[in-house]
Amino acid sequence: MATEIKAEYIGDEQVRLTHGPTGAVIVTDLPPDNGGKGRMFSPTDLFASSLASCVLTIMAKVAARERIPFEGSSIAIVKEMTESPRRVARFAARVKLPAGLSAVQREKLMACVKVCPVHRSLHPDIKVEFAEM
Repeated sequence: MATEIKAEYIGDEQVRLTHGPTGAVIVTDLPPDNGGKGRMFSPTDLFASSLASCVLTIMAKVAARERIPFEGSSIAIVKEMTESPRRVARFAARVKLPAGLSAVQREKLMACVKVCPVHRSLHPDIKVEFAEM
């Protein structure tokens, strides 16, 4: 399945992204650590957001199938950059799952990290660490 995203430079170091199928819009900004103003998500912030969102979505799908309570689950993710070459070097994430889940349920949900399409698409040099809070 293919999805078109339109990217348009709108000035002042910002890019407007428009989701073709729905028209939903996100605007990105150049981050302060690269000389920008950091007024909103940077492209690499969206990269981290994509990984966290993908993992949480796959977890939700598994939880629904297995009838595992999932409301209130969350992921806090930190993105670390390197300078030479400038790229994402590491994602470190903390996963909060509902209280009262069995060890087997927690294991099933945490296994979703490796099967999310974003994680599978990452370059192997990017370190990815997910830990349950």
